[in-house]
Formats: sequence, C-alpha cells, structure tokens
Amino acid sequence: MDQKDIIPRIGTFFVVIGIGTVLLFIISDIAEKVYFDYLFIGLFFTGIGFFLRRNAEKPPESGRFSYFKKMREKGKEKKKDK
Repeated sequence: MDQKDIIPRIGTFFVVIGIGTVLLFIISDIAEKVYFDYLFIGLFFTGIGFFLRRNAEKPPESGRFSYFKKMREKGKEKKKDK
C-alpha cells in the first residue's frame, strides 16, 4: 500500500468519526442535555477528513448502467434532430 492510497483512507475515517460525533450532538439535543463539544469536534473531524480526501483518485466506472446511458444519449440525439 502506497502513502498516496493511505491518506484518503485516513480522511474517510475522519469523515465517518466526524459524522458520528455530530449524530451524538443531535442525540444529546433530543435528550435535552446539549453538549456543544460534540458538534465542534464533529465539524473539526469532518473538515480534516474532507481536507485529506480532496486529492483522492476517482474510482473507475463500473459500466453497470452503460445501457441506460446509451439509451439516454440516443434520446437526446433524436430530440436534436427534430
């Protein structure tokens, strides 16, 4: 595994932890015992996560919906011809 691959994975980890912490804040708000620390920590972790994920490579297309894409493109071409 290359360092180029590990940095976006760490970013994903921070995003997940940040979202979980924000959910803890929401749950504490519902319980009427609000802990704003959860909100700020969650936003901080989510921000760091997005910062680390910004250079992640896009996954290759799987081609699962290629038939639908072709059909949509044919439909657009027919509309242009009219």
